[in-house]
Amino acid sequence: MAARDRSGPRLPRVAEPGVEGEPRLPTGRELTEANRFTYAALCGISLSQLFPEPEQRSFCTDFVAGLVKWLDLSEAVLPTMTAFASGLGGEGADVFAEVLLKDPILKDDPLVIIQDLLSFSLKDGHYDARARVLIYHMASLLRAPLEELDLLEETFLESLKESKEEDSESAEASRKKKENKRKWKRYLLIGLATVGGGTVIGVTGGLAAPLVAAGAATVIGSAGAAALGSAAGIAIMTSLFGAAGAGLTGYKMKKRVGAIEEFTFLPLTEGRQLHITIAITGWLASGKYRTFSAPWAALACSREQYCLAWEAKYLMELGNALETILSGLANMVAQEALKYTVLSGLVAALTWPASLLSVANVIDNPWGVCLHRSAEVGKHLAHILLSRQQGRRPVTLIGFSLGARVIYFCLQEMAQEKDCQGIIEDVVLLGAPVDGEAKHWEPFRKVVSGRIVNGYCRSAAIWTMPGRWTSS
Repeated sequence: MAARDRSGPRLPRVAEPGVEGEPRLPTGRELTEANRFTYAALCGISLSQLFPEPEQRSFCTDFVAGLVKWLDLSEAVLPTMTAFASGLGGEGADVFAEVLLKDPILKDDPLVIIQDLLSFSLKDGHYDARARVLIYHMASLLRAPLEELDLLEETFLESLKESKEEDSESAEASRKKKENKRKWKRYLLIGLATVGGGTVIGVTGGLAAPLVAAGAATVIGSAGAAALGSAAGIAIMTSLFGAAGAGLTGYKMKKRVGAIEEFTFLPLTEGRQLHITIAITGWLASGKYRTFSAPWAALACSREQYCLAWEAKYLMELGNALETILSGLANMVAQEALKYTVLSGLVAALTWPASLLSVANVIDNPWGVCLHRSAEVGKHLAHILLSRQQGRRPVTLIGFSLGARVIYFCLQEMAQEKDCQGIIEDVVLLGAPVDGEAKHWEPFRKVVSGRIVNGYCRSAAIWTMPGRWTSS
């Protein structure tokens, strides 16, 4: 990737708002016809490379078919695009990328095409995890700065909600950032303005999280504001964040589910984002790590992060057992060291701590209980995600020890459902006490759109599978 100036976010060429009642076309349509073809073809080829599994074929072909319509290409190109999305012509990806970068609109700022692809991916109020993986892949192919994609998403989100922040004279840096975002807003919502003239997008059975776009006209023009203030804009927000509008914190387990006694999502951050992270703790301990959120203080996967609070009583029992063992082992190490001193005779006369002579008695019961409950919690988490309690946004899962086991069983349960694709983006497992045979992990391919990283102790190795899952 060519070196770029990273001193600040590079903003694409900002299109002027259209005349009221005449919304501007999506930016992708401003490309020449040949380059619109190239743009769609590159997306099709990329999708076939990222998602080669047969069960992903319909998503890939439907995506490119919708993109052809979005770019106002002739229907005559559909067979070619379907062939690309089905795996033909993959060797031409680099050539297509180089041709596209020569377009005058993209030459100085390839983020223009990424913005257009984001607008297209969100137009139905459903941000599929596979679409987000494609956007990152396209950004890499077009040599666009990946670190600016989060800002792009954040700005798009802020364009869909009313800003109520008061101006502050002491926040000069914040004002500059907001000014940059305002420039993005006007640019990003060209796509939304296109569908704001009467088409209701992504309605999901109720508009319980209404959007008020008052004042937006001063930023994006009256046509764009009309789109935000219409049922279309409301429906997009409703669909993305769920009908309740409260995210995962709105979910409460009303009664005991099987063996599960505790299952609650706790916010780690106060931000809202188009993608979320759920962190799952593996055990609780006294002192610094006695809470579910403590291990994730430095987690920086997204601006909207949650931790799952589950079965605290049993995880605390397990943590106490582990501390007992570690404390006993420390005493053993100290005694072993004393054997090589003048006190060796005295040490030889000492007896080993009884707890260490029967370590299994200390940890076996809480460990067994937590193993069973983690599997049940994972299955319940799967059904929460499948029911879209988080809205229609990509989810990243990260967990350690028994928390990683929760994720394992979550993926296992989701893989058995036909509508499991496009929800999970990436998964990070650390020290998961689960079966490592590849045959047990193979079904996860259709569940996880991005990468599965499985970190374990032996030489810090990382388990990977062919295709899109690579080590990091």
